Amino acid sequence: MKGRTDAPRDRGWLVGIIFFILGLGTLLPWNFFMTASMYFNSRLNKTEWRNGTVAAHKEYYFNNWMTLLSQLPLLLCTLLNSFFYQRISEMVRIAGSLVFIFILFILTAILVKIPMEEDRFFSVTMAIIWFINSFGAVLQGSLFGLVGLLPQKYSAVFMSGQGLAGTFAAIAMLISIASDSDPETAALGYFITPCVGTLLTLLSYILLPRLEFAQFYLDKSRSYEVETTDELLKESGTAVNGKANGSLANDGASGDEVEVEVEEASPKHNFLPLEQAEDRDRKSTVMEVFKKIWVMAFCVVFVFTVTLAVFPAVTVDVKTMYPGKWEPYFISVCCFLIFNVCDWIGRTVTTLVQWPPKESCLFPALVVSRMVFVPLLMLCNVQSRSYLPVLFSHDAAFVFIMMLFSVSSGYCVCLSMSYAPQLVASKDAETAGALMTFFLALGLSIGAALSFLLRLLV
Repeated sequence: MKGRTDAPRDRGWLVGIIFFILGLGTLLPWNFFMTASMYFNSRLNKTEWRNGTVAAHKEYYFNNWMTLLSQLPLLLCTLLNSFFYQRISEMVRIAGSLVFIFILFILTAILVKIPMEEDRFFSVTMAIIWFINSFGAVLQGSLFGLVGLLPQKYSAVFMSGQGLAGTFAAIAMLISIASDSDPETAALGYFITPCVGTLLTLLSYILLPRLEFAQFYLDKSRSYEVETTDELLKESGTAVNGKANGSLANDGASGDEVEVEVEEASPKHNFLPLEQAEDRDRKSTVMEVFKKIWVMAFCVVFVFTVTLAVFPAVTVDVKTMYPGKWEPYFISVCCFLIFNVCDWIGRTVTTLVQWPPKESCLFPALVVSRMVFVPLLMLCNVQSRSYLPVLFSHDAAFVFIMMLFSVSSGYCVCLSMSYAPQLVASKDAETAGALMTFFLALGLSIGAALSFLLRLLV
């Protein structure tokens, strides 16, 4: 039987490419709805004129509700996935989620062409956001558990793919804005794009188990039984050989006596290692795994709490100092594109540099220090505002703060998610991955809830 040192090669880095695509596919729903906030706000906040004056219109707070209703199902479904993932097959959880996400994206594209009263459009859109992120949560939790069975560098590649999903959505939005098509046609093309991306993700997942490298690592029982079997064979072989050598050295012993001695030795030398092997082979409980990874769980919660508290609910309302042709592109470029490119860079850097190390207290301190970005972004040129002054009115100041904000977010998240499976035995890596996904969702939900308060304080 092969040991881990005899693992086949990842030919052409195909498994790495597939996990990059899978990472990209997990965050397409969140990023495409978030980046399209201008489209949704244009349909919900239409200007109405009555007797020559602008009539008061209902404020829907789309960005805040979109963020909250994206993260709450993510939290709930990830929690359920953490405890019940073993009862539902991996194929059903991953492939089934991708199929439903594909269907919901098609429905969103169809709605672009259907005239609808604002309240009804808001309700339908929020329902789609709720369900599409519910399936996204199951998908993400399952894939984090899956990639945790592979060498650590594949977790970084998977996270890097997630980081690129936002860039993909931001570029798609820029193309739709720059096109000469009418806004309705441009929006239709924009929402067809994630349909194609989700289909590609599904095909990549179907291809994965056909690759020899993936087969070797993704066999969940083999991933930890290989090591246990090797150790057991060594221990059993040592016990039998040691006793046999001692028996042969006893020239005065009969054949029956030798046989008796070996039989009596068996319980002493073989049964105890078997019991120890069974204990090693047993998967740890969820609580046992949590006690080993709780620092990384805290870090991922805190990172996303800070990030979602101001992005996009606060940052999307920052206005440029240079109105005109630049204005329609400002938020797409300076808010969404810069955030996602720099977040992706932060995640990708972890494949080269991993500092501070997982045992260091500096890492949680680095995570907590990101709190400084909350007041910095709130003091940018956010409009409209009621309480806080504008200290960073220039576009360059906003861009610089966003770059540091997003690079640190991607870097800290990727380190947290990569470190956690390393803190447990290989047999518990999948449980650790599923648990970390739950805490990731918890941080997103707390940040989304705080975004309502912080936007009102600006």
